[in-house]
Amino acid sequence: MSLLSELHDKEQSMLQDLRDLRRKQRELAPGAKPKPELTVGQIVADWVAARMGSWPFIIIQSIILTLWIVLNVTAVVMRWDPYPFILLNLALSFQAAYAAPFIMMSQNRQQDIDRREAENDYHVNIKAELEIEALHQKIDALRENEIQLLTQTVVDLTQLLKASGVCKDEPAKPAKPSKPPRSRKPS
Repeated sequence: MSLLSELHDKEQSMLQDLRDLRRKQRELAPGAKPKPELTVGQIVADWVAARMGSWPFIIIQSIILTLWIVLNVTAVVMRWDPYPFILLNLALSFQAAYAAPFIMMSQNRQQDIDRREAENDYHVNIKAELEIEALHQKIDALRENEIQLLTQTVVDLTQLLKASGVCKDEPAKPAKPSKPPRSRKPS
């Protein structure tokens, strides 16, 4: 078996596998993507990442930080966190220490979803390429059949003309160009 036919057989089997896969996906969820079941931790991670990565969170946190600093700088009687704002730094470090893992979990899950979608896109592209190649082969076969048919028709017509005596085996002689009449010059 030649390398070309072996490759062709592999492409055909891959195309059939991809067709079967797409058919099964359409049967399972026609027109909709299946939603994966999420654990409680994944739901919480998505919720925290969505809230912390939003403008309302940034605005509210900025207002709270501004109030904290203004109240501690201007307060005469009760300064619960004087100037270096050590308690504020501790609170922000605590917030960052707990927020980072939630955000990382959410990003990792989204990365897995993106990876699956990219793999699906790859399979769709391979299937499209193989389908286009199959169409090219069919068009080439049709063209080849038409050329064979035209060639056979020309041969048949040539034989028919020879048999009727209209066509001779000798090639046609080119017509001699006629000389244009000489014009007379007035004397």
